[in-house]
Amino acid sequence: MKKTEIDSTREMTTGNSSTYHVVIVGAGLSGIAAAVRLLQEGITDFTVLEKSDRVGGVWRENTYPGCCCDVPSSLYSYSFAPYPDWGHMYARQPEIQAYIERVSRDFNIDKFISFNTDMHEATWSDQDCRWTLMTSAGTFHAKVVIFAAGPLTEPSIPRIGGIETFPGETFHSARWNQTFDLTDKQVAVIGTGASAIQFIPEIQPIVANLNVFQRTAPWVLPKPDPEFGPTAKSIMRKTPSTQRMLRKGSSTMMDVMEYGVRNPRALKLMTPILKRMLRFQVRDAELFRKVSPNFVIGCKRILFSNNYYQSLSAVNVNLIPYGISRIDGNRIYASNGDSCIADVIIWGTGFDVSHPPIAAKIRNRYGVLLGDVWKSASPEAYKGCAIHGIPNAFQLLGPNSLTYNSFIEIAELQIGYVVEAIKYMSQKSVDVLEITAESQRLYNQEVQAALASTVFNSGGCVSYYLDEHGNNFAIYPWPLREMRRSMAVFDHEKYWTRSL
Repeated sequence: MKKTEIDSTREMTTGNSSTYHVVIVGAGLSGIAAAVRLLQEGITDFTVLEKSDRVGGVWRENTYPGCCCDVPSSLYSYSFAPYPDWGHMYARQPEIQAYIERVSRDFNIDKFISFNTDMHEATWSDQDCRWTLMTSAGTFHAKVVIFAAGPLTEPSIPRIGGIETFPGETFHSARWNQTFDLTDKQVAVIGTGASAIQFIPEIQPIVANLNVFQRTAPWVLPKPDPEFGPTAKSIMRKTPSTQRMLRKGSSTMMDVMEYGVRNPRALKLMTPILKRMLRFQVRDAELFRKVSPNFVIGCKRILFSNNYYQSLSAVNVNLIPYGISRIDGNRIYASNGDSCIADVIIWGTGFDVSHPPIAAKIRNRYGVLLGDVWKSASPEAYKGCAIHGIPNAFQLLGPNSLTYNSFIEIAELQIGYVVEAIKYMSQKSVDVLEITAESQRLYNQEVQAALASTVFNSGGCVSYYLDEHGNNFAIYPWPLREMRRSMAVFDHEKYWTRSL
């Protein structure tokens, strides 16, 4: 591929203001990948804005006990930086954080990052054909912006009446209080999502008692999670083909899961088998009734754990199969009237994926916040990254980007598409590039039509994949190979362009 040389000289203006060709917002997995790809294409006039003092994104923020990836670690690495030294089949948070930091160092990305720089607002100027980004470290200008602040950044905490009367400690799993000792405490966990099923087995042995509030019983499947010792790691290092085979095998396993979610009848046939597997893990009849899902597997996110049900069966654990309704002092009430006493509340309530925080900071060409646009109508994008009304900018892992495969591959595919767009603008002297309203509308009609028959829409559950309008704003409805095909070439004819 021919590299596109973009002048690395930058216009430095007074008032702590800097101008770049490209600004990347966020130094998590997708932001680092975008920076590496720009360098590979010879584009050096860019910077990365990172609100924290370290790279890592979601893996920097989530440090709760037991935090790990639910995608096989063989898939959870960049295509340009394979990693042979994962400690387990499913990588732990410290390993992933260290990997991201290592890649950033090895590819010299750190020198392009402006740390401790929180973006407050991004506005577009039609007159200047550029973005102005107001940040905690001053003003940045850019011809093109890549928003790489992922959807799993800000915790979602429900508004519960009486929370202000609670005298004890409270924190969300994504903001774990590392200094607070849970030993012999009466703990209430709110929610049984992906984070909760990981930290509950870790804290259960040390707390006095644990009350778990569960609105909807999730499907939790066991996972093959062998430890990779020195011999396995040596084989991976010395024979890269072994690592590629493992990656291919893991990808094939994910493809099988994707086939199932697009064909709910196949999943329904598996339900009796899965229920028998669950009954084998949960011997107590009452607990089995509480943890038995009442929807087709895959409708909500499938969770993986080898010790979650074992922890729920412990004598110091009580599963309350209802959400909480109110709090009165140190007593927490469930929606059915049951209650418990707690010294500590841990929110395992995930993130508000339908309203990503970055959208509340981006103003479109009409001056309207993208977050407000997405509140009045469902979040939409073209190919998950281009948004009408947001010229010269792309959001990585945007609406309808999610699959059962690795977020990293999805991000890399989108980044490849975005970089081709940037190169096209330079080669054709394009000053403004914006997906047309018609292109976005037709694409999303196809997306929603394809989703209608999937398990996400027809599996009998209410999940965070569906917004308040009932639209599935999150899931990519086709096989990953279709995404690879559609993102391989930049389809400039779908965009409106202007040259000064």
